[in-house]
Amino acid sequence: MTGQDGERSELQQGSERSEFPYTAHVENTAHEIVDRFAEQLDAGEETGVVVSVAGRLMLRRVQGKLAFGTLADHTGRIQLFAPAQSTPEFEAFCALSLGDWVQVSGIVMKTKRGELSVRVDGWTLLAQSRRSFPDKWHGITDPDTRYRQRYVDLWVTEEARRAFTLRSQIVSAIRRWMEDRGYLEVETPVLHPIPGGALARPFATHHNALDQELFLRIAPELYLKRLVVGGFPKVFEIGRVFRNEGMSVRHNPEFTMLECYEAYGDYRVHIELTEQLVAHLATSLLGTTEVSYGGRPLSLAAPWRRAPLAELLSEQIGVEVDVRTPVAELRRLCDQHDTPWKDHYGSGKLLLELYEKIVEPTLWEPTFVTDYPKEVSPLSRVHREDELLTERFEGIVAGRELCNGFSELCDPDDQRERFEDQARQNAGGDDEAMVVDDDYLRALDYGLPPTVGLGIGIDRLVMLLTDSANIRDVVLFPTLRPEQAAGSD
Repeated sequence: MTGQDGERSELQQGSERSEFPYTAHVENTAHEIVDRFAEQLDAGEETGVVVSVAGRLMLRRVQGKLAFGTLADHTGRIQLFAPAQSTPEFEAFCALSLGDWVQVSGIVMKTKRGELSVRVDGWTLLAQSRRSFPDKWHGITDPDTRYRQRYVDLWVTEEARRAFTLRSQIVSAIRRWMEDRGYLEVETPVLHPIPGGALARPFATHHNALDQELFLRIAPELYLKRLVVGGFPKVFEIGRVFRNEGMSVRHNPEFTMLECYEAYGDYRVHIELTEQLVAHLATSLLGTTEVSYGGRPLSLAAPWRRAPLAELLSEQIGVEVDVRTPVAELRRLCDQHDTPWKDHYGSGKLLLELYEKIVEPTLWEPTFVTDYPKEVSPLSRVHREDELLTERFEGIVAGRELCNGFSELCDPDDQRERFEDQARQNAGGDDEAMVVDDDYLRALDYGLPPTVGLGIGIDRLVMLLTDSANIRDVVLFPTLRPEQAAGSD
């Protein structure tokens, strides 16, 4: 059925295409058949029960007047047993290619060797695989091909199918958990007139009808807080955000975020919410909070450790530092620890750079790092005990940032000053700095009550719960470099 290049002839493609049905009669799944009959039959026994299944032909072998196949659907696999004397168009069945979609009807039985099977009493070719399809034994060995051809990867890589099934369950469980706690799910714009809500470089586009430059959102934060001003005390959104930055095993230019905001609370409220949510997901979906990541044990049970950023950094480098440490001393420490810095970095930014280089990768057990410098937290409320710090936290698990949250800045005058400082940095060449959002400031003028906000990276959460080291393993269609044409260097 296939040539040396793995593609069918044009004549064959044309003759078979017109015969493909418009619908298929499917009543059963592979998992359902196995679950119902696997323990009921002895070797060589037939049930007399007729089933109808459909899926891809993943394995096939012919032994004279008898053929065997493996049919895979979205639930699992089942063997096909095709004797020549009872299988319609036996020769055509034997000529099917790996990857072909077929519908099979027949009785459930066990072979003499005890293999649960569906006898092929009737079959229909639903669609051809015109390209060579990997078998289950060899799979796809090239990771780049897996990511580009996810539609094939999902069939031949069982781990991929499990990971994406679990991802769907994680998102669904998060929604239920948030709604059970009184949060209202909302949708906010993806196209923003100005970028805001996070420190990141945006993607720009142009709206022709309005002749206006717009930006793909880097965060939904400022719109969600407008809704708190509007009278919704608990809101959340699960959606895509876009950041025009580099790619790595932890970064994809578009990714999924959970952002939520709650009136009348401070950052301690969402610290507790985060650890409870992650523990709930681990328990309900994995059966335990004691997991393994990268071959190393990891406990996701609450409560997680809390520790101020400056305290963690001081412990790691053996020198007492904080936000009041002179810039010259912090630059010296940066040089000592191979940490790049720029002339406009103040003490707060230098502290953050040192922490991210030296401390963050070492935090294996779940830890809430708290009390970030005001300089690097333009939307966070000033710490009630130190005006140079903010009530901000990041959750770090297995050396990676999982979430970011803080008591929200409610003072419109303070917020304008910080926006204007960000705008000066932006004008000076920092394309990740924010600009002034006058409409958001107008919303704050109407009054934002004490509010706490949180953002959790769904992709990194899925990486954690599926024991995946690469973000591309948990994003169905990750961003990739352009594919080179065949024969190019």
